[in-house]
This record gives sequence, C-alpha cells and structure tokens, in this order.
Amino acid sequence: VPVDGSHWLSMREVLDILRQKGHEVVVVAPEVSLHIKPSQNFVMKMYSVPYTQEEMEKDFKEFLHTSFEEGSSLERFVKVYKGMKRLGVMAAASCEQLLQNKELIRYLEETKF
Repeated sequence: VPVDGSHWLSMREVLDILRQKGHEVVVVAPEVSLHIKPSQNFVMKMYSVPYTQEEMEKDFKEFLHTSFEEGSSLERFVKVYKGMKRLGVMAAASCEQLLQNKELIRYLEETKF
C-alpha cells in the first residue's frame, strides 16, 4: 500500500526487481494519485476516494508554493501548517475509504495480502 510521492518513486524500483525475480506484486492504491499509475509489472487494485484529481493537484501545488513564499517565519509556518493539515485530511480520507471498501478488503483477506 504505497504513499504517493517520493515514497512511491522509491518503492517502484523495488517492485520492478521483485517482479523480475518472479514474484507476483499487488499494489493497492487510491484511484486519485500523483505518481501511482498501473504497470505491466504489477497487479493494481484501486479504491475510490472522496476527492478529485484536480483537487489533489491543486492542494499539492498550493502547499509547495506556500513553502517557498516570503514573509515572516510565523506567517510561513501557519501557511505550511494549514497546507499540511489539508493534505493530512486527504490522506486520512483515503485510508478510511480503503478500510470501508468491503470488496477490496475481502479480496486482500482471501489472497492473504
């Protein structure tokens, strides 16, 4: 169950090597993501989330932009905190949707994921 961004980019290399060594690789990911995309090297199991691709991209761009804005340390801290809070809410919603997806959870249990 990857986390989007640099975690996924690092994990992707490991998955490719595992596949080359004959392992079956299953990736569980939200339908909406920045970098996690289907591949011939693994089976992709996706679940829906309560936000759109556009909303997620907008929040990430705003967060990155805010991180480099000028202003007092306190102003920047508050802006970065608010951005992290929005992204945290998104991540929590994603986890909640995964855990409430009975069909996907059943598949994971049956295949001893």
